[in-house]
Amino acid sequence: MRLATIQTWAGPRAALQVGDSFLDIHGTEPNLPGNVRQILEGGADVLRAVAALADRPKAVKTPAGQVKFHAPVVDPRKIVCIGLNYKDHAAESGSPIPKDPVLFSKYATALIGHGDNIVLPRVSQEVDYEAEFVIVVGKKGRHLTLQNALDHVAGYSVGHDVSARDWQLRKDGKQWMVGKTFDTFAPMGPVLVTKDEVPSPQNLKISLRLNGNVMQNSTTNQMIFGVAELLVYLSTVFTVEPGDVIYTGTPPGVGVARKPPVYLKDGDVAEVEIEGLGVLRNPVVQEK
Repeated sequence: MRLATIQTWAGPRAALQVGDSFLDIHGTEPNLPGNVRQILEGGADVLRAVAALADRPKAVKTPAGQVKFHAPVVDPRKIVCIGLNYKDHAAESGSPIPKDPVLFSKYATALIGHGDNIVLPRVSQEVDYEAEFVIVVGKKGRHLTLQNALDHVAGYSVGHDVSARDWQLRKDGKQWMVGKTFDTFAPMGPVLVTKDEVPSPQNLKISLRLNGNVMQNSTTNQMIFGVAELLVYLSTVFTVEPGDVIYTGTPPGVGVARKPPVYLKDGDVAEVEIEGLGVLRNPVVQEK
């Protein structure tokens, strides 16, 4: 099942992809939530009811080509990000392999959807790209184990961890969170693919194209800490909740590591593609 949040006459609403269309879940069945996080909170029964709408003869649908996307989860309680989580990226950064996950966060104001503009801040001249595989939590939990962690996953999505390197790396104390949570710095989407459609999350091709040129190209089997390991670690610190979004790190090829460096500029188009999950496309514009 593929869930999205699309713009409707009533505002952003949860939608189910059905072929080449997106079905307005609440518009088709008013007894169901119109919000993806609330659908996930409803558990397996609500997800089954959503899936059944695909066969509804008078469903409210919009052709995919006419859809305005938001991030699949527009209101996560947490956006957690993992740094240096690919062996090959740690090597290009000159950093040792982390013994524990490196954590930072983004705010919800950074979230944008497929097709939205990445806005380059006036105060940064070194904005970088980072393709990311995203976990979306489906079930509340604390102190998870490797045996049950995947039971708490709702599904996966495509993400882009946009990073202002001058703020991240050269501010006092290396301000990772500040450098990575400017508005529009967390593109995500177009859809959330439920985990039943992703049987091998640790073996997916992941790439980023900038203006059609391949800049990053790897697979999720290069992740140092996999999906289950990350959930175990995070749930040791805090309760994971339905709709929480976890950006799991980036493969090599980022702009700051290139010689000379390559940074995003006005007029660029960034596309992140993950096998089986889709393509996240975002134009780049300069803040006025």
